[in-house]
Parts: sequence; C-alpha cells; structure tokens
Amino acid sequence: VTAVSNSLRAQTMQSFNLEKEIEVIYNFVDFTRFKKTSKEHFKKAIAPNGEKILTHISNFREVKRVDDVIRVFDQVHQILPSKLLLIGDGPDRRKSESLCRELGLMDQIRFLGKQDAVEEILAISDVFLIPSANESFGLAALEAMACEVPVISSDVGGLPEVNIHGKTGYLSPIGAIEDMAKNTLKIIGNDQTLAQFRQNALEQAKKFALDLI
Repeated sequence: VTAVSNSLRAQTMQSFNLEKEIEVIYNFVDFTRFKKTSKEHFKKAIAPNGEKILTHISNFREVKRVDDVIRVFDQVHQILPSKLLLIGDGPDRRKSESLCRELGLMDQIRFLGKQDAVEEILAISDVFLIPSANESFGLAALEAMACEVPVISSDVGGLPEVNIHGKTGYLSPIGAIEDMAKNTLKIIGNDQTLAQFRQNALEQAKKFALDLI
C-alpha cells in the first residue's frame, strides 16, 4: 500500500487503524513538459502594462476555495497592479464569477476554462495560489514550481511537504486571506525577491523529478 505524502499516510493509518506499513511514494513532475519557457507575446497580451500575474488551477469544487483566491487577489491588486488567471471548470465557477462582478474585478480576472497546455500559462505566471481546505499532495503546486512559479498555499495535507514556507513560497492557515495577500506581496513586491523564490521553487521541484521518484 502506498500514499502520495506523509500526511496522507498518517491520515490513512489513523482512519483505518492499520498495522501494516504504508510506503510514501511522492507524486512526480515531468520536466520535459513543465519548465519555464519564454512566452513574452502571451504575457504582454494578458498584462500589457507589466502587471504581475497570479494563477490558480483547479476543478472549482468547494474544497479548492476559489473564492479565497479571488479575495486574496482583490487585496493584492489594490496595492500592486496585477492580473488573475483562473484555469479549470466545475460546480463553483458561477459563484466565483459572481464574486468577481461583486468586487468589480471583471477586467482584472480571466476565466480560461479547461486548458490542455497549462504549462504555457504557468510560464507567464509570477505566483501560484492554492488555498485548498485539503490536498493529499498538491500536484498543481509542484507543476507550478517546476515552471519556476512560487506558491502561496494553505498549510494542509501534503502541501507543506511540497511548498517550503519562506523559501519556495508561503503557507497560511485555511481561510487566512489577509496573510496570503501579505505573503504574495512580499514575493512579487520586489523583483530580486521574486527571482530568488523562483530559483528556490525550481530547486525544490527537482527533488520530485520523474526519474528520481
């Protein structure tokens, strides 16, 4: 029996009162697909005035807390010109669109729906937001890090095993919108800091390379 994180292993042992061993085999990332590439023409189309680009990818279910993503972005955008790209589709999408209208952010946020080439979107991103209520591992975060994108995440499940607080991004309690916004600004508010976090994210992602796992 295997689990994709130590967190999921512990949860499983507890839930099922197991005596047999569970081996942790982490999820992996394919660097032939997920890597930083130059997409300047695409970046300019999304952020023509050099705005920072925040990104979220999910299946828009309640557990993904997409509204938190939008509220974090709202606070960031008030201080630093930025754009938000939302990739994916699901039951909460309509609610999220309503929140964007309510906050007057329709010009700053793009709902891109399901995308096959998410690596091309990650290539132009400055920060990846994943404030989930639960993640057994956080594969989307790892794929972002492989593309040199720092991660702002909740501190649940396997996420702390992927995203190293203060190094590859920041961890916050579930629903801590102000903290997540503050941490996002810490990263993107200074180009030198952003460059360091990008490098750290890539180095951490390399530990989960397909051939190693």
